[in-house]
Amino acid sequence: MANLRLTMACGPYDRTEALRYGRVQPEGVDLTYLAIQDPPEIFAQMLQHKAFDFAEMSCSHYLTRRNNSPGDDFPFVALPVFPSKLFRHGFIFINANSGIQSARDLEGRRVGFPSIGQTAVVWIRGILQNEYGVDLESVHWHQGGMDTPGYHNPIDHQTEKAGRVTNIGPDQTLGGMLERGELDAVIGARAPTSFGRSPQVQRLFPDYRQVERDYYRKTGVFPIMHTMVVREDLYQTCPWVAQSVYKAMEESKRLCLEEMQFTGAMRYMLPWLYDDLDEIGGVFGSDDPWPYGLEANSTILKTLQGYLLQQGFMRAAVPLEELFTPIVQGEK
Repeated sequence: MANLRLTMACGPYDRTEALRYGRVQPEGVDLTYLAIQDPPEIFAQMLQHKAFDFAEMSCSHYLTRRNNSPGDDFPFVALPVFPSKLFRHGFIFINANSGIQSARDLEGRRVGFPSIGQTAVVWIRGILQNEYGVDLESVHWHQGGMDTPGYHNPIDHQTEKAGRVTNIGPDQTLGGMLERGELDAVIGARAPTSFGRSPQVQRLFPDYRQVERDYYRKTGVFPIMHTMVVREDLYQTCPWVAQSVYKAMEESKRLCLEEMQFTGAMRYMLPWLYDDLDEIGGVFGSDDPWPYGLEANSTILKTLQGYLLQQGFMRAAVPLEELFTPIVQGEK
């Protein structure tokens, strides 16, 4: 039997590099890997046109849609693979003249975000509410492009618990408004370009790396941003492809970790890479801070589900086992 010819759209990540360049191939599959830098482009192409067989997908969007409208309206199912994770305390930016000294000082202030349903925004709002006691409903929220005027998220979804949300003007950007003091703070998936250029734009947590370490030690949460989805019609016809692609992604990640730890020469342009690797082992208790699989990520996914419920995106939380393809774990 000939291999299936399938496409995968995902970011140009180190952990998927072996798949991208064909060093690792899923069993029974001839895979074409499309490395697309901009995640919203991948999401929009998959959701609007089913343009790929497998694709990276916003985890908040997946959980919301799969909980609220499974079936023909959302014909995708996720593998328990999470190509993008990122701590988010370092993505809260303030105007230096705003007088904001702590997270609670955001109450009653003007705070911008690019999209209320963006996974990074859901995580940051959830952390502010649950870890710092911020009353989200007291905040005057402003929505728009971080650095691009008129930006609109192509996969945005709304919530009745949004609070006061004002769309900024078509010629405005969140980063520019923050720099001029027209906003007190902004949150999102990217740093505004005004950060590092303007002394007025600073982080709420200047020592965010230590804050994020402490957050992980307290909660066990390394926030998931994206998962991988497969077209449900393909999965129903050939359910084996989920296991095959999962195994290949695990192997690609294993090779990445192995080569990153080679001490003969640095693989990446990080001057203190080996110290960082030692720190990973100390904080995460493992050489692999990026495990795939449902069990290893259940705390993170349940936390995200809880935030989506609190923020009004979901009516109820479906058990995780019903949201992700089953995977048979082999010996390691």
